[in-house]
Amino acid sequence: MTTTRIDTKFAALKAEGKKAFVAYIMGGDPDMAHSLEVMKALPAAGVDIIELGMPFTDPMADGATIQLAGQRALDGGMTLQKTLDMATEFRKTDDTTPIVMMGYYNPIYSRGVDKFLIDAKAAGIDGLIVVDLPPEEDEELCIPAQKAGINFIRLATPTTDAKRLPKVLQNTSGFVYYVSVTGITGAAAAQPRDVAPEVARIKASTDLPVIVGFGINTPDAARDIAAIADGCVVGSAIVKEVAAGKGTEDIATFVAALAAGAHSA
Repeated sequence: MTTTRIDTKFAALKAEGKKAFVAYIMGGDPDMAHSLEVMKALPAAGVDIIELGMPFTDPMADGATIQLAGQRALDGGMTLQKTLDMATEFRKTDDTTPIVMMGYYNPIYSRGVDKFLIDAKAAGIDGLIVVDLPPEEDEELCIPAQKAGINFIRLATPTTDAKRLPKVLQNTSGFVYYVSVTGITGAAAAQPRDVAPEVARIKASTDLPVIVGFGINTPDAARDIAAIADGCVVGSAIVKEVAAGKGTEDIATFVAALAAGAHSA
């Protein structure tokens, strides 16, 4: 597979001896214009990789914060096409920051996998996280995505046992996303002492970077988790700032503190 912006970013971070800070925002929350403004402000705030949420009507892996963000986006007229349009617009001024689209399979399936992958590639999407497609369904989207030069990033969780892990890792690329808590997004705090052995277990089976997400909402937590992995993801805490009606500058300041925490690990 060709080298993606994600691979390039991790190589650069490794050369600098830095951990990755990944930020999640819901595309179109509370509207497309504000969402795009926030997205454009993320790299300058220290974000290494952007996770762009595709709003969906039935987000089963997400807690209330992200569910409500998706609802606000859908109420504001957000669609899969407009999420791709956001990426296209972002790429006009930033050709290096990796964008990972995160969401569910239904909107992609409805659009048609081949068409979606052509459009995603054209929009500058580098990776996909599709939480409801297990490895058994790799032929559906994972394999075609890899062929199109788009990383397919898989989630590993505390319940991914030794028997299941090789299956989860077999066609994964870009990085492995380790879900630090059992349950939904934004529900509980990630505990470094619980996460460390799990990250070590995954790293023993793959050369891919392991990024930890779920339950990280302060600069200290970002530092502590990034210190035991290759980086961390913050989602719900950033989405809460958007939900509170904060302006782009305030959100960027909040994100910058989290990024500084991760980068100090």
